[in-house]
This record gives sequence, C-alpha cells and structure tokens, in this order.
Amino acid sequence: MAYIEPSEFVTKMVDSGEQKVYMSTKDTLIRAFMAGAILGLAAMFAITVIVKTGSPLIGSLLFPVGFIMLYLMKFDLLTGVFTLVPLALIDKRPGVTFGQVMRNWGLVFCGNFAGALTVAFFMSFILTYGYNVDGGALAAKVGEIGESRTVGYQAHGLDGWITIFIRGMLCNWMVSMGVVGAMVSTSATGKMAAMWMPVMLFFFMGFEHSIVNMFLFPFSMIMGGDFTVADYLLWNELPTALGNLVGGFLLVGLPLYYTHVRTSPERSIGR
Repeated sequence: MAYIEPSEFVTKMVDSGEQKVYMSTKDTLIRAFMAGAILGLAAMFAITVIVKTGSPLIGSLLFPVGFIMLYLMKFDLLTGVFTLVPLALIDKRPGVTFGQVMRNWGLVFCGNFAGALTVAFFMSFILTYGYNVDGGALAAKVGEIGESRTVGYQAHGLDGWITIFIRGMLCNWMVSMGVVGAMVSTSATGKMAAMWMPVMLFFFMGFEHSIVNMFLFPFSMIMGGDFTVADYLLWNELPTALGNLVGGFLLVGLPLYYTHVRTSPERSIGR
C-alpha cells in the first residue's frame, strides 16, 4: 500500500473539489446517477444478506462493496461532494463561488435520487414479478425499516428529528473518512482497504445516509410501508442530508484542511 502523506492528499481533496465544480452538467448528472444506483443495489444486497442469514454484522461486512465500486469508477455521492467541494471555495480557487457550490450539490442530489429511485423500481418489480405477488420476507423487512425510521422518529417529536440529524452527522463522518481514505494510497488494494473500514462501521451502527435512504424509503413505500412522502422527506431525508453535510464538512474536510494545508507556524520554545 503506497501511503501518501496528509499534506499531499488534502491538497488532492481541494483539487478534487475544484474539478467537480468545473465538471459539465452532463458528466455531473451521469456520475451522480450511477453512484445512486450502485449504492441502492449495495443496500439491497446487504439487506438480503441480513434477512437470509439473520446477521446484521455479515450484511455490514459486505455492504462496502458497492461504495468501493462506485468510488473506484469516480462516481459522485452527495455525501462526498459535501466534504470536498466547499474546500475549493475556502481555498479561493478561481471561479469557485457559493453559487457554483450550490449548483454542484443540486445536480448531484438530482442524479443520486434518480439513480436510487430507478433501482427501487427495478428491485420492487422483480421481487413481485411485476407487482403480481407478495414481496415476501424481504419486502416485510424493508417496509418495517421504512416505518421505524420515519414515523418511528416522528413519535419522539423534536428529539426524534435531532436524533436523525446526529445519526446523519455521524454517518458522513465515517463515509467521508472512506472518501478521504481513497486518496491516501495509490494502489487499488490500499484504496479498497481504507474505504471498507469506515463504511462498514456506519452501516452496522445504523447511522443515516441520505443516498441509501433515497433508495430505501421509496422502495419501502412501494412494498407497502405505512408512511407518506411528506413523512419520508420531513422525518428522514431532510435532517439526514443536513446531518451528512455537517458531518462531512465540519468533522472531516475542514479539520484536515486547516491542519494540513493552512498549517500554522511552529512554536518557538528557545531552541
């Protein structure tokens, strides 16, 4: 595993944020669509493993496969651009403005959602043979997850909303460590190892990831989950996305930038 020093890979993070701002609308949407679709398939795979084995740990061990695939292909998740793109703005890269950052986030959100929703419809169709049979144990499990993580939070009022926000923040703390992890090595094996660990942790701990939820909750509604679109948006997607933003930017991107790029002078202690 060829290790890259933090001062080098954090500069790569800023460069990557700048490149994403300058990326064309077409490429941004395609890369975001593919990322949302692959992550949706990975979530479906992990839930299937959990249902068949009864072991959340095994499902969590295998879920990072999807995350690793999409990042090796340089596809973009909203959670990743939350961490990288603002660094280009703070570093005052030419042409990078607040409006351009919002444009990037908006396009990636739309692409991720379209990809995740497409997989939700594909999976619901094949699971029910065109909506002609019951989805079985898998559909029941997904419906249960959707209800517990929308109206289940709603039952606790404001404390439930804050709980989702904190779970979203913790989630993208770990996911962004995976994004950064892909930059600490020049070998594919090293990148995969560095991404696998934090992503496994977030999935097993049940933290909230806005892109996984873009697949999970529409799929749950199609499978009969008893909650509305408004429940999903207000009591999951919105606080999760805000938590993901805070976790990725404030707990990963900003600390790395200020201690490895904007390094302060060493103290003088009389040597």
